[in-house]
This record gives sequence, C-alpha cells and structure tokens, in this order.
Amino acid sequence: MRTSLLHKTGIDPVRAVLVGVDSGREDFPDSMAELSLLADSAGSIPVASVVARKGRTDPALFVGSGKANEIKRALEDNDAELVIFNHPLSPSQQRNLERHLGHHVMDRTGLILDIFSQRAQSHIGKTQVELAQVRYRMSRLVRAWSHLERQKGGIGLRGGPGETQMELDRRMLATKAKRLELELEKLQRQQRTQRRSRSRKDVFSVSLVGYTNAGKSTLFNALTKADTYAADQLFATLDTTSRRVFLPEVGSIVVSDTVGFIRDLPHQLVEAFRATLDETIHADLILHVIDACSPVAKEQQAQVEAVLAEIGADSIPRLEVMNKIDLMPQTFTKGPMVVRDIEGQPSRIYLSAQTGLGLDLLRETLAQSAVMTDRIRDQHNRPKSQLTTEELLAPMTERPDSAEFNPIPLKHYLPHDA
Repeated sequence: MRTSLLHKTGIDPVRAVLVGVDSGREDFPDSMAELSLLADSAGSIPVASVVARKGRTDPALFVGSGKANEIKRALEDNDAELVIFNHPLSPSQQRNLERHLGHHVMDRTGLILDIFSQRAQSHIGKTQVELAQVRYRMSRLVRAWSHLERQKGGIGLRGGPGETQMELDRRMLATKAKRLELELEKLQRQQRTQRRSRSRKDVFSVSLVGYTNAGKSTLFNALTKADTYAADQLFATLDTTSRRVFLPEVGSIVVSDTVGFIRDLPHQLVEAFRATLDETIHADLILHVIDACSPVAKEQQAQVEAVLAEIGADSIPRLEVMNKIDLMPQTFTKGPMVVRDIEGQPSRIYLSAQTGLGLDLLRETLAQSAVMTDRIRDQHNRPKSQLTTEELLAPMTERPDSAEFNPIPLKHYLPHDA
C-alpha cells in the first residue's frame, strides 16, 4: 500500500497549506474547517490557508498563476512541505502544480484515501482501501514525470517504438486492480453467507450511520459494551464492526457500526466501500446518529441521506438519534426523550452516548421495533427487506404522553444560528 505523505513515523508531522476556492456556497467556511480536521486526522499540521475567489478554473494550475505564486509564498513563509486542495484536481493540474510549487500536492480525494489507508484494520477494509487507491492512481500516475519518454524497442532493436513507461505502469495497476476486485468479491461472498445465517435465525439487525464524528462509535460502545476505537476526529472508525446486544424483552439483536459519512464524499470511495456499507443495506433498522449540537446538523443529515440513497438504503426504516445533548443542557432542557409522529411511531430520540443519558429509552425503542418486526414476519411471512417503515415502527400498545407524542421540529432544539 502506498506510503502516506502525511504521516511519517519517527519524525515531525508534515506541515501543510490548505487551499480552497470560494464559489459562493454558504457552507464554504464549514467545508474549509472540515478540511483542516481531515488534515489533522491524517497526521499533518495545517499551518496556513489560501482562499481563491470564484472564477474560471485554470486548466493548467486550477487556481491560476497568481494564486499559485501566493501558495508558493505561503509554503516558504510557513516552512510547509505539502499543499492540500479542498477540491478534486485533474492529473495534469496536480502535476503542473507540483512542478510550479516544488512540493507535493494532494486533493480532497487523495487526502481521504490517505486517512483510510491509515485506519483500515480488517482484511476487507484494507482490500477496499487498496483497490480505491489503485483506481485513483491509474488515472494519475503521479510519480511518472521524467521517465515517461518512449523507451527502446524489443530484443535486437534500437530506436523502435516500444512501450512508454506510463503504459507499463498502467498495465501493472490494471492487473493489480483486477486481483483486488477478485479478492474483494470473495470476501463479499463470505459476508453474504454470514448475513444469510443471521437472516435464517430471524436476528433483528440494527445499523448505525451518521456524519463522521457524530458519535456513532461512542454510542456503539455504550450499547454493546465493546471497545471500538472512538475519538474526536474524522473517520475514527473505518471498518464495520458488529456485536450482539441482549435485550430482556426480545433476546439478542445485532448492532453494526459503520464508516462515517462526509460532505462531497467522492463517488469512487462510495463504490469502493459498498462491501462495508452492505450491513447498512440489509439492516432491519437504521439508527441515523446526528450531532445535535452542530450548527450545520441539517446539512450533515442531508449528506448522509444522499449517500444512503446512492447505496440503495434510502427505503430502510430509520430512527434519528440526536446525540450529545449533554454539551448544551441550556438548549435541550427536557433532557433525553423520544419524539413520535402523529401515528405514535418513534421518529427521533434525544440522548447522550458519552454520559449514558437516554440509553434506556433507546434500548426500549429497539426492543419494541424488534418485537413488531417478529410479529409482522409471523403474520405476513415476508422477508425483512420488504417491510415498510410504518410496519416496522408501528404504534405502541399504550399511547405515549402528549408531551412526547407530537413531533418537534429540529430547529426548536438547535442553536438559533443553526
């Protein structure tokens, strides 16, 4: 696997200059802040930011020669070694920028791949990362600069056309990609076998999804008593982890923690991680974990919903989990609670995975959903994939208190500037 440019064992972290183009989007400041967190999560130190205004994209340098010179000065003034763009760069733009600046250049996709390469732990996760990196490099061959001139011909020939080194590199990468695809297919078959075994036993399955750093892994650990790595950083969890949870009302259920989502997640990364996200596609219930204290909670929620639609999981019943209410007690004055729609079905729950507030409410809701799922299976004898949201999250036998019965818009619980 490719050595990370951002994380060098035994020496100081790489100092990086961040570059973004402001196209007028309202979330541009948040996007740049997120880029800084990504760089920090990858092991580098962001030391400066250069912002260009919206204009015609330069086909050679992306930002134009004037702004490229400004980036070069920022590198020199801050003794930085790396430039990270908050946008996808074409292979030629990346090579031209590296020649112009005299330093390594990385775009957002390359940065996320670098983080993935550091975080993957399982065999299938490492295979997915390596395949994504190979596909990314096939279109770039970023090391192929000076040695791309046409080589000599075959045996006994001098001056024949031969093959370029780029063609040889591309063929080697294509062969490696094919091997990784076959290996990944084998691992996916093993996953499907395990999933069919759970399905035959009618085990209720729950998948945690959410924007990265929303607290999924913390909630997973709190529910399952597991020790999955959880930290205040982006993509702290990469591999899907599944654990059994015993609920007195229904017995054991399976809860799975998945990779966090992020804005502008490159399509090829979604494709590469379909095997990891398979647990989400085949879950009985999705717990969408949301950072209730984030001023951009709605935007992050929309990003997750977009990815769920892309992988074909948008029709699976879900329960919104508003996490981290302990960080803003003055806003979430009612504390942990379950919000239900007009039919009495749970649609949202407020809790704190870190402190344990509301976990009992969540367990009760999961048990009710599992019981209702078993009842529907028995009555209709249908596969769980065909159950509707209304059937899975059916009303409780007892009417909830009126304070919890009516759904309360998210805006009433978020800070005024959300």
